[in-house]
Amino acid sequence: MANRAFLDTNVLVYKVEGEARKSAIAESLLALAPCISVQNLNEFVSVATRKLQLDWDDIHVALDHFCEACEILPVTEKVHDRALEIAERHKIAMYDALVVASAELAGCDVLYTEDMNHGPRVGGVEVRNPFKGP
Repeated sequence: MANRAFLDTNVLVYKVEGEARKSAIAESLLALAPCISVQNLNEFVSVATRKLQLDWDDIHVALDHFCEACEILPVTEKVHDRALEIAERHKIAMYDALVVASAELAGCDVLYTEDMNHGPRVGGVEVRNPFKGP
């Protein structure tokens, strides 16, 4: 098990609106006291309002839960600069690179996400898809 984990937005979304298996996995990851960034909170709100059509009370409850369970990291100029390097080197989308850069600069060993390939190290962080079946 990793010493320090970072969660991508899809983990947060599945906690709130996933089928039972994915929701349980998301909850177990939140129990690790992982890191997330302000970017993840903003992306969650975007998905929650547009795709999931949650009401604002439910969104606030979810955000409160995430903020209590996780260490919230800012998106700084340093994160942005490192993300540019990662996006260019690894040929990934800038928003994914921002997540990787946040995880790396926070000293995380692993990034849990469904949005990137399972297994490789990107920007010094191991990418794992926690929802990948056996």
